[in-house]
Amino acid sequence: MPLNEILAISCIISFFVLLGLGVPVALTLAVSGFVFGYIGFGGLLFQLLPARIFGVTANYTLIAIPLFVFMGVMLEKSRIADELMDVIGHVAGNLKGGMGIGIVMVGALMGATTGIVGATIVTLGLLTLPTLLKRGYDKATACGVICASGTMGQLIPPSTILILLADIMGQSVGTLFAAAVIPGFMLAGIFCLYFLVLGWLKPELVPAVPLEERQALARADLWRKILKVGLPPIGLVVAVLGSIIGGIAAPTEAASMGALGSILIAASLKRLSWTTLRETVYTTGRITAAMMFVLVCAQVFALAFRGLQGEQLVHDAFKLVPGGTTGLILFMMLIIFILGFFIEWIEISYIVVPLFLPLLNAAGVDPVWMATLIAVNLQTSFLTPPFGWALFYLRGVAPPEVATTDIYRGVVPFILLQLSMLALVFLFPTLATWLPRAIGW
Repeated sequence: MPLNEILAISCIISFFVLLGLGVPVALTLAVSGFVFGYIGFGGLLFQLLPARIFGVTANYTLIAIPLFVFMGVMLEKSRIADELMDVIGHVAGNLKGGMGIGIVMVGALMGATTGIVGATIVTLGLLTLPTLLKRGYDKATACGVICASGTMGQLIPPSTILILLADIMGQSVGTLFAAAVIPGFMLAGIFCLYFLVLGWLKPELVPAVPLEERQALARADLWRKILKVGLPPIGLVVAVLGSIIGGIAAPTEAASMGALGSILIAASLKRLSWTTLRETVYTTGRITAAMMFVLVCAQVFALAFRGLQGEQLVHDAFKLVPGGTTGLILFMMLIIFILGFFIEWIEISYIVVPLFLPLLNAAGVDPVWMATLIAVNLQTSFLTPPFGWALFYLRGVAPPEVATTDIYRGVVPFILLQLSMLALVFLFPTLATWLPRAIGW
């Protein structure tokens, strides 16, 4: 075996070894890339790296990331979900499983406005988990729906996953946003259907809101609260996504509209203060810096691996995968799903996708359909133990009576539901490709 191939394989092995030792993912990427890249082609690595990093970080599309993050953090700080959850709980009425459906709807709405898993899960966990337990909900079911609903922002636009995939795969952000709309809201519908069936088969796990509590809020007050807390975020979503998908504004321009809109919403609800603005800017900077640091470190790894002819090695290895193009796609989905148990979606995106992309392009696979499949698959990485971030976020705010095993058991049905959505997109590509084509992208 040539030395370059040995070094390329060693580069991958060292990445997982360092990861297993507890080294932060960004540093494992950089260390593996620097060490084996320098061994393979010496100082040339350091000559090529600055231009590559500059080319990635100067990408105009990536400006949308901090703007969308700002929009999400501002809406999270304004605590719109507080009242929204209360309203939906009353709208659900005597429907068994209605509170679960309400959490899914709030999760979808917050996902479309914030896209930040941690903020959504912490908010839903603090607001709804004690209430669900008090109303007799099964612990595992309550934990599962909060975790699953909090991850929907990774698929429902505007999504940072889709922005980065657009950059990696050379696609328009608006096209991928349009492609994810139908699968994203279909997944929310599947979650709601699951609660309807659960309420029918096992009503003791998902009881309805007590009659006395529903009667305590007058119908006129209920509609007033619906208009107050529901219309602003929905209007913001329509304005941001509509301007991108409709071709009126570029993603960065729409993201700036969203950031400004979130400030206006917080101000209209009298929840905008200097402290809130300062905390929002600080949190936005921290989240964006963490993402960009991983992105930069991933360039070191990618450059070294490519320089060591790693792509050709992968290309030759995948020729052994049976089933042709279909087998290759299924194998890629399996790899992404398994890696989701151990590493974050950013690393998976910048490690796995570039390896498969030349093969998929050569096979003529629709990149929009493929990006949607990857996004649906990556969403499961937030739920899969032992390192699913959604599990950690909820564990941090869950009451003492909720065991970690309750959280782990609770997400299993929702992981299966997400995999069923992945199967639907795989079997029916038009779920992802119809809307972009219909609007002329």
